[in-house]
Amino acid sequence: MPVTSKKFFLKDFALPVSIGIHEFEKAKPQTVVINIEMHLEDDSLDTSDEIEDTVNYDFLRTEIEELAKQKHFNLQETLCHEIVKICKDKNGFRKIVVSTNKPDIYIDCDTVGYEVIYEK
Repeated sequence: MPVTSKKFFLKDFALPVSIGIHEFEKAKPQTVVINIEMHLEDDSLDTSDEIEDTVNYDFLRTEIEELAKQKHFNLQETLCHEIVKICKDKNGFRKIVVSTNKPDIYIDCDTVGYEVIYEK
């Protein structure tokens, strides 16, 4: 069976982010949950067990944490697009899916969020 897609992912990465347009949102950081999928350009089954032959995805957590500390984001859209830029700077991905959601905004629903899909 041919491989049609390979991806790295980061799921349910929760961290405090200064985000929102309302004054109560600007008063303190909110929990934002981030999900990322990075689809590889290489769809072959050729693999090795050596770290230098793969994508070191530690950069995701580190760079997103740094991004979240740098400034206030008015919109989830802006945060998502900045995360896509981080992923685009790494070579080898043909498709990047980034979503953010804020689970503590409304008491009558689980979460509210945004998703962007970038394809080369």
